[in-house]
Amino acid sequence: MVEELLTAVLAAAVGAAVYMGAAARVVKQYERGLVFRFGRLREEIRPPGFTVIVPVIDRLRKVNMQIVTLPVPAQEGITRDNVTVRVDAVVYFKVVDPANAIVAVEDYRFAVSQMAQTSLRSIIGKSDLDDLLSNREMLNQGLELMIDSPAVGWGVQIDRVEIKDVSLPETMKRSMARQAEADRERRARVINADAELQASHKLAEAAEVMSEQPAALQLRLLHTIVAVAAEKNSTLVLPFPVELLRFLERAVPQPGPAPAREETAPAGPASEGPGPAEVSAADTDVLDAAPAPDALGGPANGLLLDAPAPEQQRKGLRE
Repeated sequence: MVEELLTAVLAAAVGAAVYMGAAARVVKQYERGLVFRFGRLREEIRPPGFTVIVPVIDRLRKVNMQIVTLPVPAQEGITRDNVTVRVDAVVYFKVVDPANAIVAVEDYRFAVSQMAQTSLRSIIGKSDLDDLLSNREMLNQGLELMIDSPAVGWGVQIDRVEIKDVSLPETMKRSMARQAEADRERRARVINADAELQASHKLAEAAEVMSEQPAALQLRLLHTIVAVAAEKNSTLVLPFPVELLRFLERAVPQPGPAPAREETAPAGPASEGPGPAEVSAADTDVLDAAPAPDALGGPANGLLLDAPAPEQQRKGLRE
């Protein structure tokens, strides 16, 4: 009798353990449980923690409530300005209504993925290339609205949509590179011209100051010599300003003209010519400076013909 009782208790304990093993379920913190009894959804949603269902009768379906990162495959399309591009994106969404996510749609992940691809191609066709490259915030908002509208009935909330990359053809990349290079060169030329204009104003002011003090030109010249000599050059080509010459001319005193010497001879009779003593020293110098004939009897420089000797000139003047 006792043995039969122990056997019955042991059998009941084993049966209870098997039942609890088949009925016990654990729902994680980031999940929610949906119970289907004979294929019909129970209104009660099982919270996280330990829960029990009826074995064989009930089926527990767990739904992940975390934010899901869904990459959208690259979609190729033609923009509004007829440029072929490939655009890929990423969608962040989460389930807010587990019942609709399981009952209203067969596979909410696949549905969101297909809707994202369709919306992305639509956005490409409605946008210009410049908008895809520079105005992505507005495109992200428009893409989010296009995906979120049908996803609300699926119990899914679109948290964020981001366009990751825009792939352009190689010819378009080269054209944009040339355009960017031309724009950079234009800005560089404008900056250089502005610098030249500012430098010209400063140089004009410096020239005005130096014109008032000519010694500044000489100091500037010396500074230039020092700067060039520091490079250890063997040849130094230095321009010589004309203003420095003018400054030196004004700085050096110039002697005045020498007074002419006049020798007065005693006056003789008016009818008589000057005597031998009346010949001035200037005439003697002129006579001494007269060219002598060469050895062949001709003129010394080829310009004077039949020039008399110095002794003959002196005798002619005395006579």
